[in-house]
Amino acid sequence: MGYAVVLGEALVDLLETARDGELIYRQAIGGAPLNVAVGATRLGGDVRYYGSLGNDTLGDRIAAFLRQLGVGTTGLTRVPVPTTLAVTTFEGAEPTFQFYGEPPSYALLRPEDVDEQVVAGADVVYTGSICLMREPFRAAARKAWAVPGPLKVFDPNVRPKLLPDAAAVGALRELVEGFFATADLVKLSSADAEVLWDGTGPAAAAEHVLKTGAKAVVVTCGAKGAYVATAAGDGVLLTAPTVEAVDATGAGDSVMGALIRRLLADGVPADAEGWQSYVRFALAVAGLVCERPGGAVAMPTYEELTARWGALL
Repeated sequence: MGYAVVLGEALVDLLETARDGELIYRQAIGGAPLNVAVGATRLGGDVRYYGSLGNDTLGDRIAAFLRQLGVGTTGLTRVPVPTTLAVTTFEGAEPTFQFYGEPPSYALLRPEDVDEQVVAGADVVYTGSICLMREPFRAAARKAWAVPGPLKVFDPNVRPKLLPDAAAVGALRELVEGFFATADLVKLSSADAEVLWDGTGPAAAAEHVLKTGAKAVVVTCGAKGAYVATAAGDGVLLTAPTVEAVDATGAGDSVMGALIRRLLADGVPADAEGWQSYVRFALAVAGLVCERPGGAVAMPTYEELTARWGALL
């Protein structure tokens, strides 16, 4: 089994919670690509992470967390700015994010920080999320994406708070569709689709992504499950396992981490049924994440999945 290269942001989430009748903010390590790297690693995958961290105490904690879990950190770059904070509020279990820190510590990875030989040796390369909205990270990601060989997987991970007007949405749409065009797999949420294509539902969003050139697409739909489709035109909505959700932070990222883990273990599925099997596995992972508080720390192991779901796996 080979390894995956994951490029993207790492930051600190401040998660709103109630304690003794007042709101407080609990600190948690996060960032969608970091969650993906941790999720795939916890499931037994070999992941090399590329990203930039602030040179402060919070950056130290993120680096130590990744090393402790076994995520490859030779691609980490430390930068002389404070670590970005994402203040996270909730409507039910669904999070909303407001970001603090300029320039963002997570977007300062440069093209020269990316080792093309490491990327070329990977089985899978992942990028996506809010780091792509800023340079120099965008140039670094494009450099890695252009390296021939690995399977390419992408998640736009849209954050409406960073899109002040229709022009910003249009610019992001153009950006992510450029990555969709050469992706082997695109994962996005139904909320992402609604922002990118003005209220478009999962099936229509999947059709749009496939028309750009992507080979397969998974649209996560929260508690409803996920819509999966390939270029063969065989889309289907798969139901999610029933859970008592306490925190959906990182659930979508865990789907991507699980899909990367399956791609590393078994390669690209031969048909639609194969993709559906991968997505059912990923939904089981996400269900368990939703039953736990807090993003990256909620990512499960295979043993925990088996203990929770048994026959589902």
